[in-house]
Formats: sequence, structure tokens, C-alpha cells
Amino acid sequence: MQPSVAEEKTKQPNTLTLASPFILKSGQRIKNRLFKSAMSEQLGTREHNPTSGLTTLYSRWADGGIGLSITGNIMIDRTALGEPKNVVLDEKSDLTLFKTWASAGKNNDSQIWAQLNHPGKQIPNFISKEPVAPSAIALARGLEKGFNKPRALNESEILQIIEKFALSAGLAKEAGFTGVQIHGAHGYLVSQFLSSRHNQRQDKWGGSLENRMRFVLAVYQGIRDKVGQDFPVGIKLNSADFMDGSFSEEDSMEVVKSLSAAGIDLIEISGGTYESPSMMGHKVKASTLKREAYFLDYIEKVRHLVDTPLVLTGGFRSAAAMQGALDTGATDFIGLARTTAVDPDFPNKLLNNQEHKQELKILTTGVKAVDSMAMLNITWYEQQLARMAKGKQPKANLSEWKTFFKVLLGAGIYSFRKRRA
Repeated sequence: MQPSVAEEKTKQPNTLTLASPFILKSGQRIKNRLFKSAMSEQLGTREHNPTSGLTTLYSRWADGGIGLSITGNIMIDRTALGEPKNVVLDEKSDLTLFKTWASAGKNNDSQIWAQLNHPGKQIPNFISKEPVAPSAIALARGLEKGFNKPRALNESEILQIIEKFALSAGLAKEAGFTGVQIHGAHGYLVSQFLSSRHNQRQDKWGGSLENRMRFVLAVYQGIRDKVGQDFPVGIKLNSADFMDGSFSEEDSMEVVKSLSAAGIDLIEISGGTYESPSMMGHKVKASTLKREAYFLDYIEKVRHLVDTPLVLTGGFRSAAAMQGALDTGATDFIGLARTTAVDPDFPNKLLNNQEHKQELKILTTGVKAVDSMAMLNITWYEQQLARMAKGKQPKANLSEWKTFFKVLLGAGIYSFRKRRA
């Protein structure tokens, strides 16, 4: 049997560097291999339009040398918000503001894709009394205190959500974003449909993996029909949910193969859910931390299955580790997030210095209960983004206690309800 193209790719000597450009099958040229993964900015207006701060922030990242930026999750339905200050892109949105944001993200020959999302049941209880999900199954592991039990979607509602994804994608294209990414990871609605733990439907949308992946394939096809073949469509997908009886690596690989066959342009690999947050380094092995790439073992397996361009996100801190991941041939792009929140010039520094490394501060007030209540691993970085949105530089030594009190005074106790990163 002849080896696949993907297998041949991993055998060939690697001559790629972080500065190497990449051309997607759509024809879009991405100038380097550095990919800013989505982070929650919390910079929407009361009407859920983008603020001028998002324009400033993404212009700063573009000038910092990133090849492709993915926005923080843009919600497709203003009745289903994951966080209070989410941006929503629908027929009621002010497209002029989105055009300004998209234009800023294209500075310095950078690309900017809109990440489209529906939270499903991952909506804090102070936002929604009755969220929706594939099945009426509550979040567990203590999260039931902050999230209400959802109502199961009926089929007409499922079809409406698919249409909303497509509508938002079409509007993103009209606004000037250079692509879109479906958020299919971290326990949001697409991820919920894929999970046998959260999707226990008895109709064509649940049960077998073939049925559970029907939703994500329909979302992709709906978007593709709206935006055409030449507009890039990607997805962020879990390698696994890291919970017993849930979405497994084997499941994920089958979904990857199906999406690849359907023609998706780019797949970003992450992992975990709000119940088991592996994407934040939760319970990661010491050996994995040392090489920095949380999901490298998984993506190496995926590379032998598909030729679709891949992004590996999670844990990278040094140019050496990033180059090492490229050298394996397993990934085409290196996903960055928090490192760019504390240094927007991190991409340029990586490109100009093969020894460059960005250490991240271990965040603690010294009081575990306060750390947990304040969700420092989210709010501290959000405040760095807020600083950049105001034209300021990030502050590497920003006080954890200052973060706690600023968020508390700024938005009250609701700011500390359980939220997604």
C-alpha cells in the first residue's frame, strides 16, 4: 500500500521556519506560521457591537507580527451569550463597526478570522434562566451552581441555529474578515453535540458518532453555502474532552476525517471543557509542560490521517519549542494566546530571535479562595487586553489583588460567576 500524502509529509526533511508563508487551498496567503488563538476580550458594547478598543487591540497584534488572528468568540445569537460583554454578529449588528475592526486586523499584511460561537448550556445563570443544549443534562463537577440546567433543543431550533451560523459567516465576509472559524471546542454548543456525555438524543442528531457529528457538518456546510468556496472556513476542535464517557480521541479523529473530506480549510487542535479545562494546562503532565505543546501527541496521529492544514495550540512559550513542533511535520501553524496578551510584539521577537522565550507569571494573591473566586487565569489576562485596547502597554507585574478589586468594583459579584476562557 502506498503511503498517504500526509505520511509522506512527515517523512520529508523539514525546511520550514516560523517565518515561512503558507497558502491555503482557497488561495489565501498567510505570511508566517504564527497564529493568535481566540481569547475572550469582553470588549463589546451594551448593544453587543465591537468597541473601538477591539480595533486598537487587533491593530496592535497585527503590527506585532502575527500571521493570522482569530477573534474572541463572536456570538451568533443575541439571546444566547456566554458572557455579558460578548460581541454578537447578526442582522441587528452595526456592520460599520465590524468593518473597522476587520480592517485593523489586516494591518501589516496580517489576516483576521471571526470566530463564530453558540454557548449552548455554558451560559451563566445570571444571564439565562433556561439555556438550550442537545439534551437536558446539567453541567457537573460543581458547575451546576453557576449554570442552569438546559432545555433540549427541538429539531426546528437546531435548524435555526445552523442558519444563524451561516448568516453570521456571511456578515463576517461582508465586513471584511478574511475567514471564519467555527468554535467546536471547550464545551460550547458544537462540542456539546459531539459529546456522548452531553448529547443523549434519540433522533438523527444524537446517539452514534455519525449522528452526533451531523450538527457540526451541517454548520460547516451551511457556512460554505453562504460564503462560497474561496472564503476560508476553519474550526477549533477538541482532541478530547478528558472526561469518562465523553468525546474521545478516537471520536475526534473521525470528526477530523469527516470535516477534512467535506473541505474545511484549517483545523485548530485544542482540548478539554469547562468541566475539565485541559486547554488551560489543567493537570498537564510534567513531560508535556517541558516540551510546551499540550496536544502534540494527538496532532501527530492526526497528521497521518488528513492533509488539511493544522494548528497546534496550548502551552507554547519559546521559539525553540515552536520550531521543534514544526520540525515534526505534524502541525502547520503554532497557536499563541496568553503570551501575546502580555507582549503583543511576541511574534516579531520569535521571528527575529530563535532563542526568544516568554515566561508567564504564576498568578496568585496568596489566598487560594480569592484566586478561585477572582478567576485570575481569565480576569488578569482580560485586564491586559483592556490596557492594550486603551492604547496602553501590557503590565507584566500587574497586581493580582488589583485585578481582584478592579473587577469586583467594575462589575460587581457577577464578574466572578463561572465563565469561559
